[in-house]
Amino acid sequence: MEDNRFDTEIDEIIRASMKLTDELAPELNDELKAALYRQENALRKQPATSTLSLWYLPMILNLITFIMLAAIALMVIGNVYLSYFAAGICFYIGLAGVLLTVVGVRRANLKEDITIRIEKRGVLT
Repeated sequence: MEDNRFDTEIDEIIRASMKLTDELAPELNDELKAALYRQENALRKQPATSTLSLWYLPMILNLITFIMLAAIALMVIGNVYLSYFAAGICFYIGLAGVLLTVVGVRRANLKEDITIRIEKRGVLT
């Protein structure tokens, strides 16, 4: 048995089979590139994320809770003066919560931190 490591005929056959003979027309390539660039530009113009600010949510929940407590105090407590006093305290605490939330958000710049960002699918950043 002979050693055919340097058989040039087989090497030429392998190289010929590995060559690409089909080349795309330059016009088709340019059209595909232009379509791809148009699509990328259209996707870049769309905002990549939707933002939902939630800085007001604790304030609203606090206000709703204490308004409901004030309504319960007015309905349940039999003494008129005591029920108005309890309802007034509930309203006061609700308004104080609103004031504290607004001041805290402004002083600590929390609007960006209390924001939900939802990324859109298929959008380039």
